[in-house]
Order: sequence, then structure tokens, then C-alpha cells
Amino acid sequence: MKTFVAAVAAFGMSAAVAGAADFALPAQLSWTAYDTGSAGYNQAVAIGAALQDAAGVNLRVLPGKNDVSRTEPLRQGRVQFSATGVGGSFMAQEGVFDFGAENWGPQPIRVLLANNGGAINLAVGVAGDEGIETFADLRGKRVAFIVGAPALNVNTEAYLAYGGLTWDDVERVDFGGFGASWTGLIEDQVDAAFASTNSGKAYEAASGPRGLFWPPIDPDNAEGIAAMKGIAPFFQPNLATVGANIDGTDGYQGAGYPYPVLTAIAATETDLVYNMTKAMVELFPAYDGKAPGIGGWALDKQNMEWVVPYHEGAILYFNERGLWNDAAQAHNDRLIERQKALMAAWEALKADAPADWEAGWADARRKALEAGGFEVVF
Repeated sequence: MKTFVAAVAAFGMSAAVAGAADFALPAQLSWTAYDTGSAGYNQAVAIGAALQDAAGVNLRVLPGKNDVSRTEPLRQGRVQFSATGVGGSFMAQEGVFDFGAENWGPQPIRVLLANNGGAINLAVGVAGDEGIETFADLRGKRVAFIVGAPALNVNTEAYLAYGGLTWDDVERVDFGGFGASWTGLIEDQVDAAFASTNSGKAYEAASGPRGLFWPPIDPDNAEGIAAMKGIAPFFQPNLATVGANIDGTDGYQGAGYPYPVLTAIAATETDLVYNMTKAMVELFPAYDGKAPGIGGWALDKQNMEWVVPYHEGAILYFNERGLWNDAAQAHNDRLIERQKALMAAWEALKADAPADWEAGWADARRKALEAGGFEVVF
């Protein structure tokens, strides 16, 4: 953690800040984001252009192939922020999947803002030449699995569950990154892959020789949705209007959750987070419309009681705008208590040094959540 604080100090508020913009940011910022061509990367680039035009701030966007590669630079202090998904936020906080490995553990993740547009879905797309119309039709088909990306894989698993399937019912095809999985779909190495509907890779697949189809989610299918949320509780049925083969139509009924989510670490300097949050809000008119689905960053679309706590710097800005209240603060405090309980359980388990780390952590994690009266997920 000291490394991170030192790195933030190096980026520091002493750096020159350009122009008449009403926020104070270093001359250079660094974010991690999803792969080049992803919706998260494209939106980060658009936000970076607005920062450059308004304040001369250079935003360096580092693409990462998976959740771990996006979160590691944040943990080490090599970037100040990460534009991530539920993997680098919720799952990193929870210390599950790849973040449950002995060299990781629950992380003190904090949110600044999230894209809650609702215009896009986070969905499993399938090759249009396979005749796949429902998720049940994926039985026996080739489905992409991204090594080191638990969020993507759990999300895919949730869609399989909606169709009454598991990974055992499909042919799992491993890829090293998000982009590679969609290149695989285009080049007939795999039949289904997970993405946001507005991903550049999805548009590329839609215009490719195989085409693209998004199997629908029926919001009235209570059993299917319950199975889906049993795997990924953050999903909600949603009608998307933005995305490959969706633009200009009546929409695609699937499911979604906030993406991207702009995160920091708890130790990140309050002033830096305050000013980054302020810049994101005040520059919104400058970057709105500059990338598919980017409108969800609007201030009026923020959910102040999500599953990961907000940073105190973001809360300072929300308070100034009259958007923070006692209920939001109580919810935030409870989430921070959850993180502390998980991190304490992790440290206690490390001291015990169990022979079977995976089983030991699963048991310790469950007991810590139950003891604190917290919901047990995963």
C-alpha cells in the first residue's frame, strides 16, 4: 500500500494543470481499461480527448487482457485509476475467482463513477451462421473462456445457466484475452463469446462473414433469470438500444450491469479522486456521444448504493452537488465493513497457512461474511 501512496504522490497535485478548467488534475493520468477495441477502451479514449482539449491533461490508457492484468497496475500504483467491470471491482473486492489466489485476496476497491446508461447490454453473442436462437441451443457448441478474466467467464456462465446449461454442456475454448476471443468467433474458432453490445469487436463480428446474433433474455422467465442471478447477482434484465445489429432497431432484450466502472484504491489521494470525479462530470457534454454507450456516465444515472463502496473523494463531490444522503452513507459504510471483514479473514488465513488454500479461503470467506451478517455470494 505504501508503494501506491508513493506513486500517487509522484503523480501529485503539484503537477501543472492546464487551462481554465474548474478542476485540478496532474498533467498526465494513467488508467487501465479492457482490450483495444472494447467499449471500455473506446470510452476511455474519448474521455481522454475531452481532458486534453479542456485542460491539457494527457490520459494514458493501458489495455489489459483480463481482470488481473487491469487490476495489477492499480494495486501496484502504476496507474491511478481503472475503467473496469465487475471483475476488477466487485470480484476484486470479494477476493473470489482469480482474486482468491494466494497472491491476491480481497482488495480495497473504491468507485468514482460508473456507466449506468442502460442503453447497452453485457451479453453473450453467437455466430450468425450457427442457427443458435436461444441460450439452450449452445449445448455442444464452442464457447469462449478467457484465462484470467473471472468476470467475463462468470457472466458467460450466468447466460448458460439461463439456458439450463453449465460449462460441462458446451465445448470450452480458452483464449488469452477478450479481443482474442472475438477474433476467434470471427475466424470460426469459437461459436459464442461475451462482450458489451457496443464493443468494437462485436461490430466487427457483425460485419464479418459469419455475422452475429444476440440470443434474447425473456424478463418474464422467472426460473431462467433466477438461475442467471444465482451465478451473477449483479445482472438485471435490460432492453439495449445501442450495439452491433441493435442500433436503429426496437432494441435487444438481454441483461446488463454498470460498465465501465471507474475505480481507485482506498489509499488514493482524496483530492485526486475528487478532481477526477469532478472532471468526469463537468466534461460529460464534451465526451457524450463520442463512443457508443458513453452516455451512461451522466451524473443523473449514478447509483449511489451499488455493490462496491465509493471513494471519499467522490463522496465529497457528490455532497457538493447535493446528491449524497444518509442512506447512501450508511450503505457505503456497510460495504467498507464488508471489505474489512474479508481482508481480516484473509490475513488470518495466511497466518494459518492451510495446505489447501482454495478450500481454506472458501470456508474462511463464507464464515467471515456470515459472522458479519453480510450476504454470501460466490
